[in-house]
Amino acid sequence: MRTINKGFYLCILVFFLSNNPSSVFAQELFKAQPQNDTRWFSFENIHGEKGKGGMENQGAKGHPDNSLPSGSSITLLETEGSGIINRIWLTIRDRSPQMLRSLKIEMFWDGSEIPAVSVPLGDFFGVGLGKKVPFENHLFSDPEGRSFNCFIPMPFKDGAKITITNESEVGLSQIFYDINIVKTETWEKDNLYFHAYWNRELETELGKDFKLLPKVQGEGRYLGTNIGIIANPDYLDTWWGEGEVKMFLDGDGEVPTLVGSGTEDYIGSAWKQEIFTNQFQGCLISDINSGEYAFYRYHIPDPIMFHKDIEVTIQQIGGGGKEQILELISNGANLIPISVTDIKPNGYRKFSKLLELENVPKVGDSDFPEGWINYYRQD
Repeated sequence: MRTINKGFYLCILVFFLSNNPSSVFAQELFKAQPQNDTRWFSFENIHGEKGKGGMENQGAKGHPDNSLPSGSSITLLETEGSGIINRIWLTIRDRSPQMLRSLKIEMFWDGSEIPAVSVPLGDFFGVGLGKKVPFENHLFSDPEGRSFNCFIPMPFKDGAKITITNESEVGLSQIFYDINIVKTETWEKDNLYFHAYWNRELETELGKDFKLLPKVQGEGRYLGTNIGIIANPDYLDTWWGEGEVKMFLDGDGEVPTLVGSGTEDYIGSAWKQEIFTNQFQGCLISDINSGEYAFYRYHIPDPIMFHKDIEVTIQQIGGGGKEQILELISNGANLIPISVTDIKPNGYRKFSKLLELENVPKVGDSDFPEGWINYYRQD
């Protein structure tokens, strides 16, 4: 993994298949649960053992935190048996973009040597572009811009393990955490394991959709995505977010079953996007001067289920007026016009699908349609 330094990239955290909320989490608060036991894992009780918390320094705050030298790993949770992780809290002394990208969090279920989660720490907790800002949504929170909270329930049948690795060239002086779990006696056969996928391209490929989630096979639920983008300055201040999110489900070929109408539309906004935080959708960073944006969408009230396979992509499409696009072309920007929308004062709308024309005119030609031009771009 590289530390964040320069260039253009999309950083993606995608949750594919979380879990089916069991009785532990769909519980009525006034119901007793004699079959379940609560455990907290922290440096004060690293094994989450009964009656063994806070034993160092005669119980007087003997081990609240640890250091994490460069190149080293630390195990935050390792437990056997059946249970559900219901909360992860964590904070670190160095919360720079470089450190948030260089710390790797990994999660393993049921003794597997292959991690179900292996992503940069900041991105996992919904921190876009490594820049921490206060926020709260249904799955994550950062109350004051200094901590990380995750409330995604994660069931395991035979055991669970969570590690943090410092892949930076500098040591981390302090890391604090606690992971709260419920140990259960039984495993519900319809429980689903939690997975996360992360991907970055320093520059996307012109005309090719970016993969939020490459094709995975199996049965599950797509929980959502956190997306970060640094807009390519070659396109000046033209809008970058015309791309549509597509979801290919259960054997779809070249054409998806689910498709949106634009990037800001996907997160429930419209006509570009500013900063907002809602429970299931939001934009944490929106800076036209630096071209930095970070946003999220969680499909909790609108579940995305798949039974055989799933693939999720987002198009790299921008938009601007004709004079703007001509300026970009004159400057040597790499782009491909794909459509033109012309709206008259009386409300009449003409939509020209340039890629369906046999002979596509150039933007500067007299027969090129007037109006808002959508175009493929690279960010």
